[in-house]
Amino acid sequence: GNAKYKLGDKNGAILDFTKAIEINTKYSKAYLYRGVAKAKLGDKNGAILDFTKAIEIDPKNFEPYFNRGLTKAKLEDHRGAVLDFTKAIEINTKYSEAYYYRGNAKYKLGDHRGAVLDFTKAIEINPTDSEAYYNRGLAKNNLEDYRGAILDYTKAIEIDPTEFKPYYNRGVAKYLLGDKNGGCLDLRKAGELGYEDAYDTIKEYCN
Repeated sequence: GNAKYKLGDKNGAILDFTKAIEINTKYSKAYLYRGVAKAKLGDKNGAILDFTKAIEIDPKNFEPYFNRGLTKAKLEDHRGAVLDFTKAIEINTKYSEAYYYRGNAKYKLGDHRGAVLDFTKAIEINPTDSEAYYNRGLAKNNLEDYRGAILDYTKAIEIDPTEFKPYYNRGVAKYLLGDKNGGCLDLRKAGELGYEDAYDTIKEYCN
């Protein structure tokens, strides 16, 4: 099953994991991996059923909670996702991705302070996670902490200078703080990196 999954044969992997479950109905990893394969194929509800079964069999494994949280988030059930990520974190306190995705779910729910705390924890565990810095910047931006947001966008750029989103959002934050020149430089950089909409913002702010 795993070999087929890694080769991109998700349907073949699902059949293999199903056979494994028929042989051993208590094989929690088979439910987990079948759920991952189903999620990749777009069968989110089927995936959730498999992750739930894996949890019933082995409630001390954080992976089914984490993957169920990811799948719930894709179904826009952000409250359910927060609960699952929280459970994953209770089991494995050092798993940075659980904090990161719980931060995303809190952000979607409008809990920007909670999101900042989770992104901060993700960064403590994995200080090279540019997306965690960027998303923390977005959350700070929504709290009108523009200076803090700029620091986070800058860190995201240091880690990955090829991504346009931190330049764009740093440019807007600088503009909001009265640094028109610095803001417009960042907006132009975002445009150069392929973000066409940056040029509309430049027309509005910089001319």
